[in-house]
Amino acid sequence: MGKGLRVWLWISILVGGLFSAAPLVAGDDYLGRGADGCLMCHQDYTAILRSPHGDGAHPHSPFAEGQHSCESCHGPSASHLGRLDDGSRPLTGIPFGKDHPIEAQNAICLTCHEQDAGHHWHGSLHNFAEVRCADCHQVHKAQDPVMSRTGQMGVCLDCHQQQRSDMHRPSNHPMRSGQMVCTDCHTPHGGAGPAELPRLSVNESCYDCHAEKRGPFLWEHAPVAEDCTSCHRPHGSNHRDLLTARTPQLCQQCHLAQFHPSSFESGAGLPPHGGSSNMVGRDCMNCHTQVHGSNHPSGAGLTR
Repeated sequence: MGKGLRVWLWISILVGGLFSAAPLVAGDDYLGRGADGCLMCHQDYTAILRSPHGDGAHPHSPFAEGQHSCESCHGPSASHLGRLDDGSRPLTGIPFGKDHPIEAQNAICLTCHEQDAGHHWHGSLHNFAEVRCADCHQVHKAQDPVMSRTGQMGVCLDCHQQQRSDMHRPSNHPMRSGQMVCTDCHTPHGGAGPAELPRLSVNESCYDCHAEKRGPFLWEHAPVAEDCTSCHRPHGSNHRDLLTARTPQLCQQCHLAQFHPSSFESGAGLPPHGGSSNMVGRDCMNCHTQVHGSNHPSGAGLTR
């Protein structure tokens, strides 16, 4: 018997033994058998065995005893082992890909994650935008990048390009340095407030970190109580303190002629052609230091 024939015979015996000893039948218990059959071809996904989804000791894992491992998410897929007449393989019972119904794919994830990720998902911005769970999550990896503080922003910013640009402006929240991540302010599966914020309003979300701005104050600055984004750009700005415009022009959008010299500051009062106190230093806030509100009896002008 030639050497090539002997090798082919051994391969036939081994492959035949594998599928006769562990037939991949739809609904069969995949633990230890089905997964091995899948990973024989899908070797790039072996890291799932080191992930929460592949933890056989966890009772809710797809690989737990009594579950169907790969088929728990991909559906009955015994036909996927064979080939069609044209040589291609049939799709898995529930295919995950951009060409297949998004609702059906997300419904599989929500069968287990309805109580956490699904709590606000239905009606969320990502849901309306027809984002698939698999667009953000990589469940076959040992560590899903979006669940890591070091990998999360890279995933979010693939779609949110405007926020990526804002983060590189001179004044920004410390996200590029890793001190903050997107989920410190946003709940991507849906939130109670606008822009998927966890609180009912922008202000309540900001107060989680900026509690000193909460008040209530004896003398309130109306825009502060209404919406922080009236004056601030949360992801980054070309102006100090994340302001939407340079002061005093920002202030004069509302305060051009009320209880104050009403000359419009155009920038001509800057050195070396002058030194207007309304243009240098902290300009308006040279005097109005308590711009977010004051509790001082004489603080009607937010000067103390």
